[in-house]
Amino acid sequence: MSELDDLIREVDGLCAQRDWDGLVALRDRCRAALARGKQFWPAASFAEYRLALEAPGPWAAAVVAEAGTGRFALGPLTEVAASTHPWDDLAGDDGPGPTGPQLTLAAHERVLRGEDLRRDRRVDPNVLDLPTVLSGWEGAYPLAVYKPHGAEFPTPPVPHVGGLAARATPALVVDDDEAVRALVDLAGAWTTESNGRAEAVAVLGDAEGAVAALGAPRVRVLPLGADEAMAWMAWTAASGGAHGRRRGMAAGRFGAWWTVVALAGLTDEWPLPPAEVGEVASELQWYAWDAGEPETGWGLRLAVEDPAEGRAWALLAADAS
Repeated sequence: MSELDDLIREVDGLCAQRDWDGLVALRDRCRAALARGKQFWPAASFAEYRLALEAPGPWAAAVVAEAGTGRFALGPLTEVAASTHPWDDLAGDDGPGPTGPQLTLAAHERVLRGEDLRRDRRVDPNVLDLPTVLSGWEGAYPLAVYKPHGAEFPTPPVPHVGGLAARATPALVVDDDEAVRALVDLAGAWTTESNGRAEAVAVLGDAEGAVAALGAPRVRVLPLGADEAMAWMAWTAASGGAHGRRRGMAAGRFGAWWTVVALAGLTDEWPLPPAEVGEVASELQWYAWDAGEPETGWGLRLAVEDPAEGRAWALLAADAS
């Protein structure tokens, strides 16, 4: 273990000296040591993380674009690099063509931080079917903050449901596989890579009836704006939960958009114009819900109504360490 500790300290030292070529060389030595049975992969992954976070654009872009890097980093290197580098620093000016899939994901992370890349030909339009500028109706997404030895993953403002939970009658459950799947998939990393669970239901009725159909004995709900619901769905889809690998907010935003479209039954028409997705999101009625019990760990309790169709959906997703 002392060898690994020494390597971590060497990474810190090279970063302090801003010796990025030396840091790349150290990473390569750690990787090569695996062939000799040396388990130095944590140091290699840490070096890649620090390159993405702190190195100038060309070094950060190189480690982001390289296949298999950052597997055990605090977050996807596309998000790490985008948290500290403008898009021009990562994309460079080598030509007008696309920069590749990983850097395109970094571009979408920069969009979440306010950049308008609609006319930038370096962003590959085939990687992620999302607009490369934020729409006004989306609001703000909770963005990760990466540091040399840690990271912060803030939640959106936590809704205070309040009041007394009341008994609700379960509504009639109906088939709506695409919408239910989209809701459950928001917590995909929680359920496949961690200890989480996620279940959703579609009903003929209202939000309280949908929540009751999930088995909640008592229900209380709080209306949310469409922008608040988008932020919570994106936060969930971006997160790895207690033990899963974080997917990044670009993936989270995609999950939120896809869920809106699935609730509207319009997945066959994907991708939709941003204004149309915004219109659909605003026509749906969104709610946070609980059963009057304290919440711990990672959680999303969301209910949605479509008043025009007389349908509703409810999601319970939870994870704990």
